[in-house]
Amino acid sequence: MDAALLLNVEGIKKTILHGGTGELPNFITGARVTFHFRTLKCDEERTVIDDSKQVGHPMHIIIGNMFKLEVWEILLTSMRVSEVAEFWCDTIHTGVYPILSRSLRQMAEGKDPTEWHVHTCGLANMFAYHTLGYEDLDELQKEPQPLIFVIELLQVEAPSQYQRETWNLSKDEKMQAVPILHGEGNRLFKLGRYEEASTKYQEAIVCLRNLQTKEKPWEVQWLKLEKMINTLILNYCQCLLKKGEYYEVLEHTSDILRHLPGIAKAYYLRARAHAEVWNEAEAKADLEKVLELEPSMRKVVRRELRLLENRLEEKREEERLRCRNMLG
Repeated sequence: MDAALLLNVEGIKKTILHGGTGELPNFITGARVTFHFRTLKCDEERTVIDDSKQVGHPMHIIIGNMFKLEVWEILLTSMRVSEVAEFWCDTIHTGVYPILSRSLRQMAEGKDPTEWHVHTCGLANMFAYHTLGYEDLDELQKEPQPLIFVIELLQVEAPSQYQRETWNLSKDEKMQAVPILHGEGNRLFKLGRYEEASTKYQEAIVCLRNLQTKEKPWEVQWLKLEKMINTLILNYCQCLLKKGEYYEVLEHTSDILRHLPGIAKAYYLRARAHAEVWNEAEAKADLEKVLELEPSMRKVVRRELRLLENRLEEKREEERLRCRNMLG
């Protein structure tokens, strides 16, 4: 075992346990780094907090992508492929580890973490937690302490060597991807491929939500992104209508209208969903609101009201026949 090495970074000591191969990899922005890690306390027992090998799959981070635990990028970029090293990290580098650990554990258990993705920067939320749901992490959060990370570097891939998901694109790349995803969703919708279209809209929404976390709520840029998000959510709702997911449409459109009650398309889509689940009064009220906001949609509204009346009459006729059959 080599002697401890200092990385010219305050509060970090490195000990190489197993030498790597080749030269130091080219850790360029956008490179994907794959590694196993084990996190230990600095107590006499070296208590294990997390171990990716026990979970059964390695960890990935993207260089330069504001990963939640920034110190890991510092550690990894000091390593060669196949190297195993132990890093002692002081409290200044480990304070957010409980939040990261919670997200990783939840995903390993098949649950959704509270953030969009563990790579999403949402550290402002860390103080809102009363409990993380794990006693050892609650203890770490209440009393931050130095931690030991044992890391095995498995692979470093340049951006061109792997398929990049939307969450690991840069800010500029996300903004460029949104209109492409939007247009692709529209194309697929016109072709009747509603499941694929909804996936494209969702990817675009995730891009924008991620960008929105970097902005101050309710300021100009945040509101601009919110408007783009709502447009995509309503397109997504059109897919849901085609797939018969009416209650999800009601949920999404109602959420938009709670914050922005002047969007005619949201009322229109909600009216159609209400009609499909036999909420006659609510459907008519939403269609009246559409007319109030967009008088030019009079023909569309009249058509929807006729369809609603026809469906209600058919339903009433079916009920009358059922009653007759029961009496007969």
